[in-house]
Amino acid sequence: MCPDTCYLILDTKNKNYEALAKNTTTKEEVEKFTVGRDRELDVLLAEFDVLGSLAHTQMLAAIGLLDAEDLKILQKELKTIYHEIKASHFNIEAGVEDVHSQVELLLTQRLGEAGKKIHSGRSRNDQVLLDLKLFIRSEIQKTVETVQALFHELIKLSEEHQNKLLPGYTHLQIAMPSSFGLWFGAYAESLVDDLILLQAAYRISNKNPLGSAAGYGSSFPLNRQLTTDLLGFDSLNYNVVYAQMGRGKTERNVASALASLAATLGKMAMDICLYLNQNFSFLSLPDNLTTGSSIMPHKKNPDVFEIMRAKCNKLQALPNEIAFIISNLPSGYHRDLQLVKESFLPAFQEIQSCFTMATFMLQNIIVKENILDEDKYKYLFSVEVVNNEVLKGVPFREAYRNIGLAIEAGNFNPDREVHHTHEGSIGNLCNQQIQDAMATTIASFNFEQVQTAIAKLIAE
Repeated sequence: MCPDTCYLILDTKNKNYEALAKNTTTKEEVEKFTVGRDRELDVLLAEFDVLGSLAHTQMLAAIGLLDAEDLKILQKELKTIYHEIKASHFNIEAGVEDVHSQVELLLTQRLGEAGKKIHSGRSRNDQVLLDLKLFIRSEIQKTVETVQALFHELIKLSEEHQNKLLPGYTHLQIAMPSSFGLWFGAYAESLVDDLILLQAAYRISNKNPLGSAAGYGSSFPLNRQLTTDLLGFDSLNYNVVYAQMGRGKTERNVASALASLAATLGKMAMDICLYLNQNFSFLSLPDNLTTGSSIMPHKKNPDVFEIMRAKCNKLQALPNEIAFIISNLPSGYHRDLQLVKESFLPAFQEIQSCFTMATFMLQNIIVKENILDEDKYKYLFSVEVVNNEVLKGVPFREAYRNIGLAIEAGNFNPDREVHHTHEGSIGNLCNQQIQDAMATTIASFNFEQVQTAIAKLIAE
């Protein structure tokens, strides 16, 4: 986007902006290099740019910078453009630099002079920052919904398969008995903690930067609290310099929360790839959810989970990528920040598609029974036997030594029953408590506040 040291003049006949600095136009090579993928990516921000303008024009009227008639026609046309965007009837035309320019161009073409008044009291710096925050809020809500769907599927599977045992591993060596109830439930509870991080990122994002202009405020008597309320923000970014410093920082914080979700999902994908392997053979999938080989007719490859694992690894790298872009920037706006959009905006679609696909695949997963009946798993029960001896009064160290000697001599033949009753163990999964924790976390986002505000803003 053009820095605010450029003056933008709207040419409605040729449908473009000419950036004039010292009476010269920007060379085509410079414009192409600096604009980058903005036109492509800004379409994702279009509806939020209109929402920002709906709130901003109401505020301008409230402080006397728009008369009632201009406000009426601007509000009506902005709502028309909003619905066009929602119906996918919006694009950024050739020669138009970004989404802000396109919306202002449409208003000016359709309304004339009134369309040129909407930029009073704001800069493209606070305008794009506002768009990003509104976009982030919306995408976090969509992400939470996909996480919820997987969470509920995991709890369902945990309950359904709670009595089916499987090996637990440390160092990838068989260790102690586990269960599918524990395994599915573990990933469910992990998602709760991930959403706590995402909720923190949401709270950082849900602050209004509008009115900070280019990062130093405005001489207009702006009512920043009004736009905060109209857009459903929790509060303002009060200090106008800090509001601009939030660009990049906000994305990095959100990316860190997305990376935490990706880490949970990537680990689960790795487990599933292992468990589908014939040497483990704990799980299987219908043939139509796997892929084959061009030369090996027996192959059933877990491509979905391999791609998922790779996508999640990429998402875990995103916070570092953003950090490297912004790490040596002083306060104030810098064009470097534009590059953050190229990796950050598509990340939401990536994480949401991964969670949606994971839910679908788990709805079709096949869990093997009686896994631990195989003789190779009998040593999993050594701790059970040691504990049973201790319960009979044998000192732990002595019981440990006795069972170790029996294993070494090849005389170990355990009872393959497990008796775990404490909270969070095989016999007491605490799934209800995990569900309660998830419900509390979801409620803390307070998405309803935003939905109510936006519904009022776009109401006819």
